[in-house]
Amino acid sequence: MKFNVLVTTSRSFTIELDNNDIVETSKYNLYLNDELYLENATKNVISFFDLIPDKAYKVEIKNSKENYVSYIKTDYEYVTLDVKRFGAKGDGKTLDTNQIQACILACPDKGRVYFPDGEYYTGPLFLKSNITIELSKNARLIGDTDRNHYPILPGVTYLSDESDEYNLGSWEGNPLSCFASIITGINVENVNIIGRGIIDGNANNSDWWVDVRKKRIAWRPRGVFLNNCKNITFQGVTVTNTPSWNLHPYFSENLKFIDLKLINPKNSPNTDGCDPESCKNVDIIGVYFSVGDDCIAIKSGKIYMGRKYKKPSEYFNIRNCSMNFGHGAIVLGSEMSGGIKNITVNRCLFNQTDRGLRIKTRRGRGKDAIIDGITFENIKMTEVLTPLVINMFYYCDPDGHTEYVYSKEKLPVDERTPYLGEFKFKDIDCYDVNVAAGTFYGLPEQPIKSIDIENVTFHYSKNPKAGIPAMMDGLDPMSGKGIILSYVDTVKVKNVKFDGLNDKDYELFDVNKFEK
Repeated sequence: MKFNVLVTTSRSFTIELDNNDIVETSKYNLYLNDELYLENATKNVISFFDLIPDKAYKVEIKNSKENYVSYIKTDYEYVTLDVKRFGAKGDGKTLDTNQIQACILACPDKGRVYFPDGEYYTGPLFLKSNITIELSKNARLIGDTDRNHYPILPGVTYLSDESDEYNLGSWEGNPLSCFASIITGINVENVNIIGRGIIDGNANNSDWWVDVRKKRIAWRPRGVFLNNCKNITFQGVTVTNTPSWNLHPYFSENLKFIDLKLINPKNSPNTDGCDPESCKNVDIIGVYFSVGDDCIAIKSGKIYMGRKYKKPSEYFNIRNCSMNFGHGAIVLGSEMSGGIKNITVNRCLFNQTDRGLRIKTRRGRGKDAIIDGITFENIKMTEVLTPLVINMFYYCDPDGHTEYVYSKEKLPVDERTPYLGEFKFKDIDCYDVNVAAGTFYGLPEQPIKSIDIENVTFHYSKNPKAGIPAMMDGLDPMSGKGIILSYVDTVKVKNVKFDGLNDKDYELFDVNKFEK
């Protein structure tokens, strides 16, 4: 049972078992310096906390058949600053914002800001470069419920010479003013946020989830907002009850989201789990999602931001994650005008989401709206209504129901036309399929380039529910369907099985090449 090291900090590290199992494996015991750390463990991703800085640790895994030993050294740490020594009460009632912020600002490079056990009622906190923030096991940050206490991040501020603009706030792919989040990073780098504590947006006790489509002073905050940040690691913490998206990395790179829990009620509006936007080199590994909207939604701006900056989201590794109850497990778009490229999803569990893979785009996203190099491998889906959905007629935005968006006529390819490239799906088991195994809708003027499906089995529900697999005009509810392909250049299928299907396995409309 070999393992790889995912993260090391001064007080923690995380390992990932080197196997082909999905999220969990057979039972094993885990030892730290020859002392039992976890008995009968099953998770593929395990974190160790409460460690000593700059120290080598012996890590050993044992099961009935084998054992594996490796040594991991924690990082150097200069000093620890305790937020309670700066006056934070941690009593769940006193507003601790200023005291916590003072502790963060006073922390030197290679230092640690430490939250001992307690409930810290706080407004938005702004990060500083080159520090570690640790939440102890029983530490909880609780968001202030009064929006009037929240700083506003302006969407657009023009430079002094008026040559360009400076963007701070963002809302659904546009540069719009929004409230700062409980954890906000602006132009910071080399930050670790670790521990077994909780970042609680407290939206369930406020009015953040009321009139959510209406701007009130500014647009809603996220749980965590990272704007133009580099080398950021989140490890172990839980993020919950967020006013909107749990995590929103924005124009950032070299990000690690490791062994987290992102939890919101099923009916909480727009509470996506993790929405990286125009980000590069992102690892999302060992994360548990149970949210009110999409679990992971990868974005790169609506029309204005995509055309101006042309910055795609690219080079993502999503692995050993458990996605539960969201609208989509892995979603690309619909704000994707800068493009999305080279995304690999492996060894993940999708449970009771409406869709497994969900790609949303439409005419108007632009010529830089390229989605390409998408690979899904070794996935298990349970009670996912429609496992695979690609939709180039997504009816979002004020003009979403116009003829330009919904027309099935072949329109000119121009600067407004998006492009979908290569998609590969391999070694996937889907249980309790209801609506359809997969629906792929390309544009008449810009067909999806290629779809490759290998070693995939769809097990159908005995009494499949009806639903609309893709949000597009002119599509009627369906149930118990196979794979529908419309305007696709090349399709390759190998060892694809439909267990309990009482309809056609494939329905092809304007598919140029189909290999079976």
